[in-house]
Amino acid sequence: MPKSKDQLTTIRTEGSLLPADLLARVSDEDGTLDGMTPASYHRSGERLNEAISRSWTALQSAWSHFQAGLESLPADDRGTTITRERWLLPLFRELDYGRLHTAERFEIEGKSYPISHSWGLNVPIHLVSAKVGLDKTMRGVAGAATASPHSLLQVFLNRSDDHLWGFVSNGNKLRVLRDNLTLTRQAYVEFDLEAMMNGDAYSDFRVLWLLCHQSRVEADRPSDCWLEKWMKEAEDRGARALEHLRGGVEAAITALGVGFLEHPANGALRESLRDGRLDKQNYYRQLLRIIYRLLFMFVAEDRDLLLGPDATDAARERYKSFYSTQRLRTMAAKFVGTRHGDLFEALRLVMRLLGGAGDGAPLGILPLGSFLFSDKAVADISDCKISNRQLLSAVRSLSLIDDREARSWRNVDYKNLGPEELGSVYESLLELHPHINVDARSFALQTAGGNERKTSGSYYTPSSLIKVLLDSALEPVLDEAAKKGEDAILNLKV
Repeated sequence: MPKSKDQLTTIRTEGSLLPADLLARVSDEDGTLDGMTPASYHRSGERLNEAISRSWTALQSAWSHFQAGLESLPADDRGTTITRERWLLPLFRELDYGRLHTAERFEIEGKSYPISHSWGLNVPIHLVSAKVGLDKTMRGVAGAATASPHSLLQVFLNRSDDHLWGFVSNGNKLRVLRDNLTLTRQAYVEFDLEAMMNGDAYSDFRVLWLLCHQSRVEADRPSDCWLEKWMKEAEDRGARALEHLRGGVEAAITALGVGFLEHPANGALRESLRDGRLDKQNYYRQLLRIIYRLLFMFVAEDRDLLLGPDATDAARERYKSFYSTQRLRTMAAKFVGTRHGDLFEALRLVMRLLGGAGDGAPLGILPLGSFLFSDKAVADISDCKISNRQLLSAVRSLSLIDDREARSWRNVDYKNLGPEELGSVYESLLELHPHINVDARSFALQTAGGNERKTSGSYYTPSSLIKVLLDSALEPVLDEAAKKGEDAILNLKV
């Protein structure tokens, strides 16, 4: 079963820039990942762990010195100098950047970007005070006055043809950013330096050292650096995993299709299929909607978006411990399941609460008001039963991938699963139709040759095509708005 990545408690990855699986491989110094040798870190003849350990010891002292300075800082001192001199510059020095230089003026088409430092010609590094939030503006503070430090660096990377990767930090957090034109979600890797140092999270520091080391961004062309190569490796691995996920979705549909057909309590369902009152294609569509519900819940849970913002701690804990899909996914990774049906009963309760049937407050659930979660969407199976064995089989097929390269099972990263991945899975399902034998309790999927697509009128527009349209139609508008400041960008209507 998959390795746990829970030990990386002070590291967060957003937007699949460098996904959690890639970070785990870096942490393990995976020999199948190129660029992990001491020589690639300019440490020939030395063990990487020895270099990392020395840096950790030096930075523990620097952190204590920095914290002592913050405590005695006068109220009117912005704290920029002490943050840089006592902490961030020593940190980058231990990462072999040497003494970072104050950046020369970063300017694109007459617009200035007050980024504080740089390494070489291609790596902007924006270092601000510990008093400045990375996602907040602060009037009168250079590098945070008109745009947040994160936004300043991100917009610069997006608009520059010569810069691809960069770093931004306020001493408490450090983020790795890349050119990213996605408008809907940020993309970065964040290291919680405060939690890391105060919590003695050495294993997390190892990942920071290995990921942010000077050698990772060193290249004649930014597109040739190790971070870029690792990102491409993660994308390629993700594409291969996507093929497995498509198969997993088909297997999950089959498990549900068989599971509902075979349960002794579902005689009415079998009779409806037998006499034609329920068309087999309609049965398939209802199974699909159960799958769509699960996928939605996986993504929303993993992004901490499923429960309402006002949910109490008690409600959140109750949901997590007894009703969450994460609980189901954990069980599916460990157990085959039994003939009992209690797991689906709990899942159905949550789905009905999301559909607006009942009071969701005890679990922190707010109704979505969508057709997908209504009983009408699954009218013929809404009251059916299914064994824990078949439900866990479906969940297992959706949540685990057999990574044959790594010779292990790994979790599907639903938190960072994008519309391209979900859309391509959806597109593949349009090609399938069910073959059902009610008396034999059998259910199988076959390629429909476009039949379902033609009859339903369902089509999927790939995000690659959407990106081309955005590049040609929206980028000029963004460029014009960028000249007028961050508020102009935020006020754009699409």
